[in-house]
Amino acid sequence: MLLILLLLFQSCPCFRNKVLFQVYTILSKVHSDRNVYPSAGVLFVHVLEREYFKGEFPPYPKPGEISNDPITFNTNLMGYPDRPGWLRYIQRTPYSDGVLYGSPTVENVGKPTVIEITAYNRRTFETARHNLIINIMSAEDFPLPYQAEFFIRNMNVEEMLASEVLGDFLGAVKNVWQPERLNAINITSALDRGGRVPLPINDMKEGVYVMVGADVPFSSCLREVENPQNQLRCSQEMEPSITCDKKFRTQFHIDWCKISLVDNTKQVSTFQEVIRGEGILPDGGEYKPPSDTLKSRDYYSDFLITLAVPSAVALVLFLILAYIMCCRREGVEKRNMQTPDIQLVHHSAIQKSTKELRDMSKNREIAWPLSTLPVFHPVTGEIVPPLHPDNYDNTSMPLMQTQQNLPHQTQIPQQQSAGKWYS
Repeated sequence: MLLILLLLFQSCPCFRNKVLFQVYTILSKVHSDRNVYPSAGVLFVHVLEREYFKGEFPPYPKPGEISNDPITFNTNLMGYPDRPGWLRYIQRTPYSDGVLYGSPTVENVGKPTVIEITAYNRRTFETARHNLIINIMSAEDFPLPYQAEFFIRNMNVEEMLASEVLGDFLGAVKNVWQPERLNAINITSALDRGGRVPLPINDMKEGVYVMVGADVPFSSCLREVENPQNQLRCSQEMEPSITCDKKFRTQFHIDWCKISLVDNTKQVSTFQEVIRGEGILPDGGEYKPPSDTLKSRDYYSDFLITLAVPSAVALVLFLILAYIMCCRREGVEKRNMQTPDIQLVHHSAIQKSTKELRDMSKNREIAWPLSTLPVFHPVTGEIVPPLHPDNYDNTSMPLMQTQQNLPHQTQIPQQQSAGKWYS
């Protein structure tokens, strides 16, 4: 087969040109840049399709099977680690497409913005890089004078960015508003506004804010949310009564309490023109740098202030404290002289009585506890009374006595290690 292709390539010029054209187109797909031309103040959406990048990675190892490799994307402004402030990116899973979206600003009109898109194949760990050149064009009537922001509760941001869903929403708004020109200005996830991540139950959504602009004033239906009755219901966390809600309810659940209506025609401009000068500072004379040589300085006064004075104060305080503690002691004699005689007599009587009680406690006789005495003689069976001399100091007698200290007690014979008995 390879030999046949080689012969065709050499013999047929048309086949040769066709093959060269196919090779050229494949290389241009890999390395070429893509240019887009969004308008300032109008929603920009660019989908990073996984199918577009699959051709740049090697085929699936098993022939005949469909390649479904997980692919993730990384986007950044060329020469910078992140994207511009107006541009956002979202990709839920490695098996879904990524989306770049945002509202270009007027400051970037006429300046090409190069976004580096790096695709990562999570199966083979290979990468492919493309450049997206965003050429922001100026809008004809930017900004639109009347802008309304809706909060849709049953949508995620990637679902709302789909062209079909966004087109349905703009169609519903156009039926309610009846403008001549209607544009989607911006789309923001509720999580970017401080919203909480919903629980994974009952197919709950994050919610999304959609801002649209038109060239005619707001319709009466959109103004209904501003009447006092609906404002009161919103303050009580109740759903307001809006007549045109049924035109959205079939597909979009709008929180009318969070709708925002902005009329740019009534806003007073606070911009003040800056009067620029010539850019030349007033003449302040010739610059005189400090001298290179340092003057000598006497630190004796600093020493006196920082060390000598605090030391002197501390020494005076120490002497005053020593005089109070050592030289102003009253003594025992002065205390007794100032104490009434009856109080001294009572104190002396208490000390004397305490001493007598301690002397008497040493000479008292206390019967031994029965738990420490033998009840009867182990041989004769006679009761053995606790005999001890009268002048015996029983205050120091131990509670438990050994067999050698007990009188009238038969010693039990014991056996020696050799098997002989001894007493």
